[in-house]
Amino acid sequence: MVSDSDHSLDEQSGSGASNVAEFTVSELSFALKRTVEETYGYVRVRGELGRISRPASGHIYLDLKDEKSVLAGVIWRGQAEKIKFNPEEGLEVVATGRLTTYPGQSKYQIVIEALEPAGVGALLAQLEKLKKKLAAEGLFDDDRKLPLPFLPSTVGVVTSPTGAVIRDMLHGFDERFPVHVLLWPVRVQGESSGREVAAAIRGFNALSPGDGLPRPDVLIVARGGGSLEDLWGFNEEVVARAVAECAIPIISAVGHETDWTLIDLVADARAPTPTKAAEWAVPKFSDLNERLETLARRGAQVTRRALEERRTRFKALARALPRIQDIMALPRQRCDAASGRLPRALLANTQRHRTRFERSSGRHQPNALRQRARFGRERFADLNRRGAMALHQSMTQARSRFEARAKLLATLGLEGVLSRGFALVRNEAGKGVRQAAALSRGDGVEIQFSDGRVGARIEGEMTGPRKPAKRAGSTKKRSEGGPQGSLF
Repeated sequence: MVSDSDHSLDEQSGSGASNVAEFTVSELSFALKRTVEETYGYVRVRGELGRISRPASGHIYLDLKDEKSVLAGVIWRGQAEKIKFNPEEGLEVVATGRLTTYPGQSKYQIVIEALEPAGVGALLAQLEKLKKKLAAEGLFDDDRKLPLPFLPSTVGVVTSPTGAVIRDMLHGFDERFPVHVLLWPVRVQGESSGREVAAAIRGFNALSPGDGLPRPDVLIVARGGGSLEDLWGFNEEVVARAVAECAIPIISAVGHETDWTLIDLVADARAPTPTKAAEWAVPKFSDLNERLETLARRGAQVTRRALEERRTRFKALARALPRIQDIMALPRQRCDAASGRLPRALLANTQRHRTRFERSSGRHQPNALRQRARFGRERFADLNRRGAMALHQSMTQARSRFEARAKLLATLGLEGVLSRGFALVRNEAGKGVRQAAALSRGDGVEIQFSDGRVGARIEGEMTGPRKPAKRAGSTKKRSEGGPQGSLF
């Protein structure tokens, strides 16, 4: 049994259902999206990084969580490239961005525009991890550090062009030693500072003599003091690797003496302040003058001392040598003795030459000379006669041998053989035919007699045993390269 009150409730519920607005799934999803974005347009959220995904698109998908809830987040590629640290799971961060929904999966998420570690402790933990990584690669080893030049002609400076750092450094250069300074302006604080410092170091390192700018002999990377967040650009891995790859010695002068960054560990030298870096880069002019004067005095003293030592040694050696009078005494006596014997020796030598001349003059009288000349003419005439006879005899023998060989050649030659009734048969190719087996019926031949040549053609067959014809190659070899056979 149904009461009236029950009927009234059914009527109310039916009328209420008919008054509720009806949405499609997309309409409801986008309505929620607009509500969330309008209510939470720009928020800062603190939490721990959970799941992190880095697809090939360059975007970063992650979760922000605490002990009770999880918030999905996305960092688009353009913003991901600006993050100055490496997001890792378990790191506490502060994310700044816009809250929105993702209708495709019925969830809400935050589109992160800025991400930073939550507190100094997180930065220090990340810095310590990167420090261990670079140390394991040997970037901090002392054996890879370059020595600083004693007197550079050009100094490259990487710092901000508007701060007090560059003014103090230029003042230090002017006071100590005038030097050519090249400034590469960079931002020393902010998201892009690390990349700009690394690009400046690589730019200086890439300079060559033909680029129009002098290549620095030493580089100084400088910045004033600040907090860990302010100096974070000099802790980035890209800066440390740029310093390690640079072939120019680098002085790090970042922060105060108590501050330290990764660039201090990789650089070839670390100065406590930028002003001290300028002092390390170039010597002081007055110190150089004083040192030169000191070296000049020491050089003069050493020279005088060396001359005195050599003078003393020379005197000692001179005393050990005999006197010139003692050395020349014996040769002088020998010279005096020889000079006393010289006139007598000259007279005796002259007398000997006179005697030899007189003896030879008797053999050279005119009659003796005429007799020797007549004897020479007679001997020459006899030799001339004997030579003519020997030449005539040799020519006669040579002529006899030539005539005998000419007769033999005429007898054995082709014309001599043909004159004795023989004939030479050649085939159509002009080659000599020695055997009948080499010819066949119908072959044309040429017969050479002593008085001419006639053509003929083979009509009959060869009688008697027929020998196999020789191969053309072997016949050619004997006819061209071998000795000619006899025609007899």
